[in-house]
Amino acid sequence: MSDETVNINSKNIKIRLLIAAIAIVVILFGYYSVRLQLGSMLSELTVSTTPGAEEIAKIAGELAPRDPSAKWLAASIEKDKFTLDSAENSVKMFEDVIRLSPYDFRWWLELARTYEQAGRFDQAETAFKHAIELAPHYTYPHWQAGNFYLRQDRSEEAFAAFRKTTENNLPYREQVFSLAWEYFEKDASKVEQFAGDSADTRSYLALFFATKRAPMDSLRIWNTLSDEQKQANMHIAKVVAQSLYERRSFRSALEFSRQVGIDPLAQPEAITNSGFETSIAVKGESYFGWNIEEQDKVKVEFDSNQKREGLRGLKVSFNGYAKGDLFTLWQSVVIQPRTNYRLSFWVRTDNLKSGGPPAINVLNGADAKLIAVSKAFPTGTNDWQEITLDFATPEGAEGIIISTGRSYCGENCPIIGTFWYDDFKLSKI
Repeated sequence: MSDETVNINSKNIKIRLLIAAIAIVVILFGYYSVRLQLGSMLSELTVSTTPGAEEIAKIAGELAPRDPSAKWLAASIEKDKFTLDSAENSVKMFEDVIRLSPYDFRWWLELARTYEQAGRFDQAETAFKHAIELAPHYTYPHWQAGNFYLRQDRSEEAFAAFRKTTENNLPYREQVFSLAWEYFEKDASKVEQFAGDSADTRSYLALFFATKRAPMDSLRIWNTLSDEQKQANMHIAKVVAQSLYERRSFRSALEFSRQVGIDPLAQPEAITNSGFETSIAVKGESYFGWNIEEQDKVKVEFDSNQKREGLRGLKVSFNGYAKGDLFTLWQSVVIQPRTNYRLSFWVRTDNLKSGGPPAINVLNGADAKLIAVSKAFPTGTNDWQEITLDFATPEGAEGIIISTGRSYCGENCPIIGTFWYDDFKLSKI
């Protein structure tokens, strides 16, 4: 055998050994990599309350002994046992998680809650603070720290932590406001401390107060914003206006409705568009202007040929309408409680016939209970005549509803003909 042949064989053996070594490394790497991935997957997909979670945690720990998520699952299961021994054991286990992954704020939060459960409050606070240091711009660590301080009756520190959660996170913002509302027994000034100076946050606080039936606080917070800030948050103000109106907080609802341009001309203790010189909004688009309730066999339209003053009146025509009730035209008006008012308006009729002619009803805006009824409109054909109605508003009332109704004459009482409205006025007496 030549030297050249020996060299070739030697080279082949070295190459084969190198390939075999690489193959073994690849197989081992793949084996351990699969084990680690499988262990991590098991621990991440399993919650501590899952049936058989303890056995899964054991398997995950064997497959991935250096994976913090596997250690976390085992520690969580131990913590959920709620015994003195389990509290201390879970502390040690969560400390092992931290040693494996010291820069993940989630593990620090888990350790903090575990310290608190074990009664180690100083260590819990330190862990919460470290979690915030690791993720200062994340909402969750501040939220958890705030709850911890609140449980410790350290409200000022809770204020500081919770305020961070309200700045850029809407879901947490609502939770913080609700938590403070209950904790401080509906004290709006205390809740306000969580809002900070952000225009976005304060506008949502105005909405929160509106939903909690604190209308004056809602308006007060809104009016702390500049005109530019209000303009940027008009979408929220519109929701506030609707919320306040639906809760019958008429005074504050009127101010919001004016500011957002829904009812820019509406005023307290006055009829909006009293002579029907401007258009009437589609139902639901105005809170303090005229609204038309569409009803079969009743037609409501402007009429420039029949008016007492101005450019036009409002014409209401019946074509065999027979229902016992009528709610065709109505408007909400802000008023003062326990106050005497006079409502006046002008009516003209043409061939109006019914055993239950139309009339104006004044209702309490809070509960729609009847306050007063005008005299029935004259039947037949009559030129313009003024009808006046004196009434007193009830205790606590903020608004009234002025609506077109009819004298009751049974469930099937036909009405035909036409009448016109013009020049509504409301005044104190």
